Formats: sequence, C-alpha cells, structure tokens
Amino acid sequence: MESRATGRAQPARGGAAPIETILAHLSDLHVTPIRVRGVGDVANKRVLGWLSWLRRRRHEHRPEILDALLEDLGETAPHHVAVTGDLTNVGLPDEIEGAVPWLARLGGPERVSIVPGNHDAYAAPIDAERFASWSPYLRGGEPAPGGALRFPYCKRVAGLALVGLSSALPTPPGFATGELGREQLERLDALLAGLADASEPRVVLVHHPPVAAGQSRRRQLSDAAELRSVLARRGADLVIHGHTHRTSFEAVEGPDGSIPVVGVPSSSARGASPGRRARYHLYRFEPVARVESGTPRFRITCRVRALQPGAARFSAADEHVL
Repeated sequence: MESRATGRAQPARGGAAPIETILAHLSDLHVTPIRVRGVGDVANKRVLGWLSWLRRRRHEHRPEILDALLEDLGETAPHHVAVTGDLTNVGLPDEIEGAVPWLARLGGPERVSIVPGNHDAYAAPIDAERFASWSPYLRGGEPAPGGALRFPYCKRVAGLALVGLSSALPTPPGFATGELGREQLERLDALLAGLADASEPRVVLVHHPPVAAGQSRRRQLSDAAELRSVLARRGADLVIHGHTHRTSFEAVEGPDGSIPVVGVPSSSARGASPGRRARYHLYRFEPVARVESGTPRFRITCRVRALQPGAARFSAADEHVL
C-alpha cells in the first residue's frame, strides 16, 4: 500500500457525471445524549451502557467535534456520505429520533447512506417500526413489501453502487458481536452477482469488519468467514466498516484479486491517543483501463481527515492508495 502527502480532489461541477467520485466515510458518531424517562429505559444491558455514557462516553464524543466535522465536510464536498453505524449510545427510541436532525444537517438520503451498528441495536432488534425515521437512509430504491427494512440494500447514487449490510443485533452484557445471518448472506450473494458488470464502484458498507481487525471474539462478526466467502465468489471494489474505533487497512480475497477492507475510527472522539482521535475518510475512485484479469477497475485513494490536537478542527493527515 502506498502512502504520501495529501492533495485535494474537486467534485464535478454542474450536472455532468464526475470523472472521479468522492465518498466520505464516517462511523461510531454516538451523536445522541441519553435521557432516561423511566426504569424501562435502563433495564437489562442498557443500565451498563448508561453508566458508561455517564462516566466516560459523553465526555469522549463531543458536540463541538461533530460541528467541526460538518464544517469540514462542507469544505471537502464529497459526492456522497456513508455512515457505518453507532449513531446512538444505547439505541433508545429517543436516541433514534434524536439522531434525525443531525442526519438532516449531514444531508438528505440522496446524499447520505447509513447502516446500523451494535449500539443502535443495543437491546432491541433493528425493525421497521423502531427505525422508521431512519428508513430513508437505510434503503436503496423501492421499500420492501409491508415497509419492512431489508438488508442488504443497494443504492445506486452519485456514480456509486452502495451495498448496505446490517450486522447489528442485541447482545448480552459484555458482548458486542455482530451477525449477518444466512438469509442476508444469500441475498448479498445474489445482489453482488447482479452487480458483476456494473460500471460503478461497488462499495460494501458494514459495521463489524469481515476480518478480525484486532478484536476479541466478543466483538467480532460471528459469520465473517461466510461474508468473506461471498466476497471471494462475487467480488466488490471496496469494503468499509467501523466498530473498532481504529484506522485499519486490510484486504480479503476477491475473484479478480484482493478487495481493500478499510476501517475508520470514531468520527466524533476526542481520543486519549492520536490513533483514537476523531477521523473520517475520503475515498476517491478513478476508473482505470483493465488490461488483464486481476487489474483493478478503479484506482482508489483514501485521504484521511483528522481532528487537530487541542482544536475543534479537522485537517489533512495521511493519504493511501489502496
């Protein structure tokens, strides 16, 4: 992987399709405070999450950093924004609703796509009723029959084919595992098969990484091997995830060579160390001529924007050619 000083790519002007496409990647924002309205709000596992928020998390994930993030996104002007989960702290209904104004500031569903994280499903499942206010951001084209949320979704927007997976599910105390399940994996297989000849970059969004990424078994994706098998058979151009609160650049096998797998830290954290400090990524996709099997369809560059130490402001950090 190549790394060098950053430059700045300009988005396309006017209505013409961009020669290159810029996708912003945010994750683990924890944008909503916890407001306890009754004992039921902090029953079972949520009491631990509430105590963690009181002691630590509310001091770590700061609104002034979120404001700085929005300001910087206004300057870097990506064509689309992907958020890979954990907008909330313990997934209370008030938190789900409380994230909506922030999503509106980020942009409408035509500019923003999200997938849920384990904190969003902390003690209750991801379902259409609880996540109705998020549903425009959790869908591709037409809604599923009966208005149900159905993953994976495929959103073809801004010159991209975004494939959103849900690895979020309620877990016992002490666990933050994820799972896709057989039905979702089967739908993913069929969806990626249908995108095999797509002209757009195929980008898979998921909260839990399909690789270990330094996580203990209590925090990993339980069917990561099955996800890797689908990707090896059907292919994709990029997989992006959150969950680990760390930057990571890895790869999994695809039918025409390796597929980059990139994790981004929390995009709202003060960070006790530089590696934990808020960051977000800008992926630039540039089409390349395929001269032989195994040649990537796109040249993908990841530009890292990082929170400056001691200042609520983001600036250029690293750049990596994937």
